[in-house]
Amino acid sequence: MVSPVITGYYRYTDIFFEWHQALPEADRGPLRATLAQDAFVHPDHPLRKEGVEGAELYLGTLQNFETRLLFSSAQVEYLRYWLHAMGLTKSLISLPYSDCLLTESSLRHVSPVTFTTKDELKGALKQIEKNNKRLKGADPMLKTRREIFERVRTLWAEKVGVWCALDFEAWDRDHTMLTEFGWSFVRWIDGQPVEEQGHLIVKEYRHYTNTFVLNNREHFSFGDSEIINRATFKTRIQNLIVDLQKDGPLFLVFHDNNQDIKYLKSPAVNVDLPNLSFLLPDAKPENGVFVLDTSDLFAALEGEGGHNRRSLERVCRHLQVPTSFLHNAGNDAHYTLLAIKEMAANGPSRHAEGKETGAGVKVKFEPWEEDEDYSDTEGLGGPVIDKHKDQVDEAQVGTPA
Repeated sequence: MVSPVITGYYRYTDIFFEWHQALPEADRGPLRATLAQDAFVHPDHPLRKEGVEGAELYLGTLQNFETRLLFSSAQVEYLRYWLHAMGLTKSLISLPYSDCLLTESSLRHVSPVTFTTKDELKGALKQIEKNNKRLKGADPMLKTRREIFERVRTLWAEKVGVWCALDFEAWDRDHTMLTEFGWSFVRWIDGQPVEEQGHLIVKEYRHYTNTFVLNNREHFSFGDSEIINRATFKTRIQNLIVDLQKDGPLFLVFHDNNQDIKYLKSPAVNVDLPNLSFLLPDAKPENGVFVLDTSDLFAALEGEGGHNRRSLERVCRHLQVPTSFLHNAGNDAHYTLLAIKEMAANGPSRHAEGKETGAGVKVKFEPWEEDEDYSDTEGLGGPVIDKHKDQVDEAQVGTPA
């Protein structure tokens, strides 16, 4: 029986500092020279990809929100074959030991990053180390979420760049069939917010109805939907992302981003995002594309350090953002933007009544806030109080038996 080939990623530090030490003395020098930072960013380096401006590595986010700079297993494989083909090693050098390999399941996110100079590479390594040091403590996931939350508030207050919420809808029996796309963004011109939203429906899939998810594609609440073919759908989304990057940094806002980012990178859309970052810089960025997730931001707001994520409907309900016709991509994108706006502009003080728990401050929500079906008479405004009944009860207390 043939064993399956396992692919994944190796930590940059393991490859750069440790790999050569496990090799015979004669093979160490060629490997170290090939991995040297000034050689790695050179245009003639064997790992340089055609059409990519700069040396490519990967930025991975672990489940605890720590980040690592990574080589792909394909890069490591190619490097050992290249060294042997060039006659720099007598035989194929051995792979790093398997415990070093990070698989997709051990990572929350992975995205390619490029470096054109040695200083850029060294700077990225320092920033990653700095961010990871902040996570040391009892609850690194919650700590990271709260730090991101505060950076979001700072960047929003400074009116930096363009903030664009995106959402896709796919046919629930075949997720390769993207049926809708929605966006809602805000930018600032002379200090004043300028907003735009839109909704695209794929003509070829217009009559595909969902089995398990609500069918609300015809109910866009913030303008007119556009019905276009698949080719135009793809081009429109690509052009939108390019245009939004012309005014400085672009903050892409999602609610539970994993699937939507896969859709952006899928053949049906194929948006070029070579330096997509899941980390927010300490200083105000001049450019770049950054991912923000309202499910993580709300988890920071309520003090959730685990893997529980609130639905968009529930997040909006807690933030007092009215919603209707969810699972329409245009509506979901707009409500996602309203949610991040509410959290960024007002912060935790307006929404969080905290109580101390073993994990820190945890927001306490009343039952009618948690359960939309709590009761018809105990709704979003809290339980109905019958003042007449209270007066009768008080009168009965004051009357001797």
